[in-house]
Amino acid sequence: MLYVKFPAYDFRLKNEEGKEFIFDDLRKQWTRLTPEEWVRQNMLQYLVQEKKYPASLIAIEKELLLGELRKRFDILVYKNGTPWMVIECKEMDTPLNESVLRQALNYNIGLQTQYLVITNGGYTYGFALQNGKASMLEEFPEF
Repeated sequence: MLYVKFPAYDFRLKNEEGKEFIFDDLRKQWTRLTPEEWVRQNMLQYLVQEKKYPASLIAIEKELLLGELRKRFDILVYKNGTPWMVIECKEMDTPLNESVLRQALNYNIGLQTQYLVITNGGYTYGFALQNGKASMLEEFPEF
């Protein structure tokens, strides 16, 4: 398991028609604040503030075509112009089990990243992917 401590961050929140929204600084837009979005926004701040990943090289919730299926990954980090790390975020009550890992691995069929991370905000697991094998990470990769 990876140790991830989310940084303190002053998120911009608003209430509209009884629904909560959070401002996504990277996408420059208001997004519905769901439990999964809370995890995604905190992970984004961790990547940018703590790990110093360039915000300009992070894609959020983009569509991915897997055969005939259209899927959306949560976070994709690029390095040297190619996908480098895919991160799948789940709400805190969702256990990080084989199903979640399989979902992220399926996304990676089309992305071919070097790293894969799954998180629910409380727990985070990372894997280095090489030659068709996944090895568990002990530390979050440095950019």
